[in-house]
Amino acid sequence: MALQAVIPLFPKFTALDGIGPYEVLQRTPDIDVTFIGHERGEIRSENGFLGITRDATFEEIPHPDLIVFPGGVGTRPLVHDDRVLDWVRTAHETTRFTTSVCTGSIVLGAAGLLDGLTATTHWGAYDALEATGATPVSDRVVEHLDRRIITAAGVSSGIDMALRLMELLFDRVAAEASQLMIEYDPQPPFDAGAVAKAGPDVMPRVVEWAAARE
Repeated sequence: MALQAVIPLFPKFTALDGIGPYEVLQRTPDIDVTFIGHERGEIRSENGFLGITRDATFEEIPHPDLIVFPGGVGTRPLVHDDRVLDWVRTAHETTRFTTSVCTGSIVLGAAGLLDGLTATTHWGAYDALEATGATPVSDRVVEHLDRRIITAAGVSSGIDMALRLMELLFDRVAAEASQLMIEYDPQPPFDAGAVAKAGPDVMPRVVEWAAARE
């Protein structure tokens, strides 16, 4: 029987946070991926440009094998959403792994899963993560295998995390097969993917664009 992976979606989620891991995990016939949420039906990403259909509610899949909780500005209300937090706590009791991408980790933290643990998120949300009881670190992927918890940093790091999941669930060959199928061979034309690497003109542009989206 295939493993059941779920990717929760909510208003103003970040698309690649969920779609990156989805592209990795769905390559094997041994994993079924379902997008879930508060209700069935279409939900829109943070800029409203992209809609994805949720095929089940939280309650319809109470015990998934894998959770990949994406981030986005829409995670902020979820830290006060008892329905979501209760589902995360209950589902985590029986998952193979409970994981997050970007600010999805603040939802795991708000559910009490990261108390006293190192964890990661987007570099702009370390304070929000720390407020949940976790210790933010800048690593791209942070594992606590004894707790069955893995957190990934911002957006694109979810692909790295999902490849690691493939190795943990199956073997290295499975992970490499998924990597080859999506032709994940990063050779970016620029080297500004971390705060420490970005030039002095880059951060002001990031702030400008973020403010324009608020």
